[in-house]
Amino acid sequence: MLGAGAAAVGIVVTVGLAAAAVVARALTAGAAAVAAAFGIVIVLLAGFGFLALLIVFVVVSSLATRYRFAEKAQRHVQEGRRGERGIPNVIAHIVLPTAIAIGVGLGRLPAVAAGTLFASALAFAAADTLASEFGVLMGSAVSILSWRKVAAGTNGGVSAAGEMFAIAGALGTALVGFALYRTFADPLGSARLFLVAVGVAGFLACQVDSVLGETLENRGLLTKGSTNFLGMLSAIGIAAAILALAGVPL
Repeated sequence: MLGAGAAAVGIVVTVGLAAAAVVARALTAGAAAVAAAFGIVIVLLAGFGFLALLIVFVVVSSLATRYRFAEKAQRHVQEGRRGERGIPNVIAHIVLPTAIAIGVGLGRLPAVAAGTLFASALAFAAADTLASEFGVLMGSAVSILSWRKVAAGTNGGVSAAGEMFAIAGALGTALVGFALYRTFADPLGSARLFLVAVGVAGFLACQVDSVLGETLENRGLLTKGSTNFLGMLSAIGIAAAILALAGVPL
């Protein structure tokens, strides 16, 4: 946990970034308030490395959302009215990372495992966001289960381009997370294991998200937010299984 001075800096930085997200129209005011509250918990209990990785995800996802936004809006596959993300989206993506931060802050979760699980959760979020925001612009897609041709942007639809962006999002998060954890002196354990666990978990969970989208969300049994939540939960589960197989304490 942070000392008083560092904690004050963390709170100011978190609130300032949330306000900037509203000005930049990346988040609604309500979503920014939620993000700030959870972000403060993350930085106070887990430190700046965790917060920095979360910030990188928010920035990258916002840029991806704004990319060729007019074209997405014309196809009715855009996020929000102007690319902003609301409270349900923020909650779906921040509850589990915050739970991990609480676990490490309270000493219930070993630091090495916590860092890997936190990064894996965000690796899924990045993979899913990049696959969705860029893949939807690449023309047609196919069902992840039946391989029937479907319209781009359909729940459960995947494409070669979208899968490549998913890989980029997962591996990019692993590499950036590794660099940030090293910068802020967060325990990492084996570098190879960290990169493999985060990259694999992020990508595979993106596929789980697509399966859930086709089988449950399309039938109205899940919302977009709950699908994302379960996809992120699967990323954490996959990463935990990899760590357990490698003998890392959980």
